[in-house]
Amino acid sequence: MRIGLLTEGGYPYVDGEARLWCDRLVRGLGQHEFDVYALSRSERQEARGWVELPAQVRRVRSASLWGAGEGLGLGRRVRRRFAECFGELAGVVCAGTDDSGQLADRFGSALYGLAELARESGGLIGALRSEAAVRALESACRAPGAPRAVRAARVPDLLAVAAELERVLRPLSLDWYGDDELGAVDLCHATAGGGAALPGLLAKHFAGVPLLVTEYGVQLRAHYLAGAGAGAGSAGVLGVGAAGAAGVGSGAAGSGARAGGEPGLGAPARALLAAFHGRLATEVYGRATVITPGNAHARRWQERCGADRAKLRTVYPGLPAGRFGEVGEREDAGEPQTLIWVGRVEPAKDLISLLHAFAEVRKEEPKARLRIAGALAEGPEEAAYLDHCRALAAQLFPDEADGAHAVGDNPVSFEEVGGPEVPDLPDAYAAGGVVVLSSVVEGFPISLIEAMLCGRATVSTDVGAVVEVIGGTGLVVPPRNPRALAQACVALLRDPERRARLGAAARARALELFTVEQNIAAFNGIYLEIVSHCPVRREALNEAGEPVPFAHPAEAYVPGRWAARGGTGAGGEPGVSGLSEAGGVSGAPAPTATPAPAPAPSWAAAARQQGGKRPGLGLGLREALS
Repeated sequence: MRIGLLTEGGYPYVDGEARLWCDRLVRGLGQHEFDVYALSRSERQEARGWVELPAQVRRVRSASLWGAGEGLGLGRRVRRRFAECFGELAGVVCAGTDDSGQLADRFGSALYGLAELARESGGLIGALRSEAAVRALESACRAPGAPRAVRAARVPDLLAVAAELERVLRPLSLDWYGDDELGAVDLCHATAGGGAALPGLLAKHFAGVPLLVTEYGVQLRAHYLAGAGAGAGSAGVLGVGAAGAAGVGSGAAGSGARAGGEPGLGAPARALLAAFHGRLATEVYGRATVITPGNAHARRWQERCGADRAKLRTVYPGLPAGRFGEVGEREDAGEPQTLIWVGRVEPAKDLISLLHAFAEVRKEEPKARLRIAGALAEGPEEAAYLDHCRALAAQLFPDEADGAHAVGDNPVSFEEVGGPEVPDLPDAYAAGGVVVLSSVVEGFPISLIEAMLCGRATVSTDVGAVVEVIGGTGLVVPPRNPRALAQACVALLRDPERRARLGAAARARALELFTVEQNIAAFNGIYLEIVSHCPVRREALNEAGEPVPFAHPAEAYVPGRWAARGGTGAGGEPGVSGLSEAGGVSGAPAPTATPAPAPAPSWAAAARQQGGKRPGLGLGLREALS
């Protein structure tokens, strides 16, 4: 099978998001071929290069989403068509909410109209940044019925929105959709929603290639979180179920959202971009063949944002159990009076509450220690946050000494993973008896799964997918509640038997649900199901480039169970009787249909469907020639 893997700011770049997950997926499915289509977000990312690619990666096509881009001059007729399509797109973005689906249809028609125009004219990069685009946005904002939030947009806001829309829509101008590019793959697998899935939408539109969308962090929610500073102004144009999505709960989406979070954007610009990304998410969810959220939290967001529940299949991300499992197999359970925190130091992790909670723990357990091991998130704000945490720790816990002539020691230590104190992540978890997660915003808590694989008892805040991951194998407390966090930590520090029991249960749960093997097996099964049910219909040509009559068997065109029973899907894989029940957790590949002991002729299977009568040949001829 030939897979088109679509990424944005991710694989195969060295510092890409979801790089490890994609690399494990590609290496684990050596029986398939992969064509990687990557969109880079910065010049620095491209300069750092790619990871080492396995042999099953046939080609890598890359394009940049940074920089101004090079535009081509357009003729009068093309400019007129562009004004019509882009004006329709802008009108839908500024139209507010609509439950009838008419706005979604209009958005799709405008989007694919721009795509076809870009294919014919060689690209629309210059047009999307032109004065005509800005005027179209201004007309849509001033139109009757436009939400109040966008009516206040001024020229700087409109220029910023036009520039961001050009960046997101830059895949429209790429030459990736020919018969020897994405048009030649069996399915497209987008590793995120939003802009990353846009090439998949175009491949489906131009060549009928089925689209699989995987979201371990919902991109639409990332845009809403990034634009939260816009206040109530952006709520008026979210549309497409976004207002309901805002109440689903907290949890971190992927960090791929840069729109809406730009500090230089005003509230009207953020509102416009939030509405556009909401419409784009609806189009992606509507066109996708299967959507695989990484957890129930992401699944709820997708449902609120327009995803059909029948398309959703939960597939948990997988971690390599080996390096962490070795810690869980040791008899040494770590320092029993040591609390461990592992992660990226940033405000969302709420280390301030953790330090205040540890102050309460020290009142009950004077010998307790807290080790904070992690990496500093990039940016001046994160560095300032780390300095603030160090200063608070020094204030709450003055250096202690056993005697008048001994050197003082602080019970809180800040350590960097990869440094001399913590050479590797498993070493961090092995150093303590209890692992703590204090986040106020979290998506899928990878650090918790690592701790579970190491056999450690955990205390976590109830955010994101924490409860779904932990199950009943750890203690969960409300976020921003240092007293409750302290009480849970003290309860585990005082009860070694309970710590061991919870750690063993957590390790068993992680080995069952969150390993690389189950993740790879689940996606392999989904690949086979999609291709067997939605094969790409390509015209067979001879050496002269002329169509070959009757190149495909007539039964391949018969919908329903006739083609599924005893037949084979595209790529030579066994056909299946149907996709798994919606909402099921894909911890293993979905079962495929068992082939019949002796293959029967196609007319025999059809005869059984018609009560023993052999079907007329006219049906097969009409289907073969259609």
